[in-house]
Amino acid sequence: MVVDDEALVRSGFQMILNASDGIQVVATADGAQAADVIRREMPDVVLLDIRMPDVDGLTVLRQIQTLPEPPYVAMLTTFDTDEYILTALRSGAAGFLLKDTEPEQIAHLVRTLAAGGVVMSPKASRALLRSHPGAGAPQDADVARVGLLSDRERGVLVLVAEGLSNADIGSRIHLSTGTVKDHISSILTKLRVSSRVQAALLAERAGLLRDKGDNAAQDKGR
Repeated sequence: MVVDDEALVRSGFQMILNASDGIQVVATADGAQAADVIRREMPDVVLLDIRMPDVDGLTVLRQIQTLPEPPYVAMLTTFDTDEYILTALRSGAAGFLLKDTEPEQIAHLVRTLAAGGVVMSPKASRALLRSHPGAGAPQDADVARVGLLSDRERGVLVLVAEGLSNADIGSRIHLSTGTVKDHISSILTKLRVSSRVQAALLAERAGLLRDKGDNAAQDKGR
C-alpha cells in the first residue's frame, strides 16, 4: 500500500510496483484515510509519506503499530536529512525510502521489506547520522554493549544493517533461518533495542559497517 498526500506520487509508485512480478498494490490513500484503509486491507508492506498536511506519517505509524500484526513500513521522504526520520525509525518503521529512488530499485526494496529486511540506503543513512548529532555520537554505554556480542552475532548484525532478511543472512553464512532468528533475538537483547532498524543504526554508529568496508578494501589490495 502507498500512502502519500500527492495523487501523482501514489499513482507513480502504484504503476511501478504493479508492473513488478509478485507485487500487488492493494490500495493507495492520503494520510487522513490511511489507518482505516490499512486496517481493512491488511497489506504486508506500507510505503508511508512522512510529511502530509492533514494526518502526518508519524501519526499514521503510531496508529498502525497498535495492530496485532502491523505491516512493515518504510517512510517516504523527499529529503535525505528529514528531521522526523530518526523518530520514525525509533517508532517502529523498518527504514526509509527517498522518493527519487531509481524505479528499478523500488520493487527490490519492497521485497526486502516484505522479507523482514531493513531498507535504508547508505547515502541516506550517512546523511541521517550527520544531521542528528545524537545519533552520530553514541554514548560510551551504547558502544560498550556492542562488545557484548559474540563474533558470530557481530557478523549477523552487520548483515542486518545491510538490509538482508533472515533467510538471506542464513544463506550468506550457512545457518538455518531459525538459528539466525535466535541470533537476532540475542542481539536485540544485548543491545537493549527493540527493532532491527535500531540495531542497524547502532551498528553503523559503532563503526561496524565502516570496519567491514576497510577490511574489504584491504582484501582487495592483497
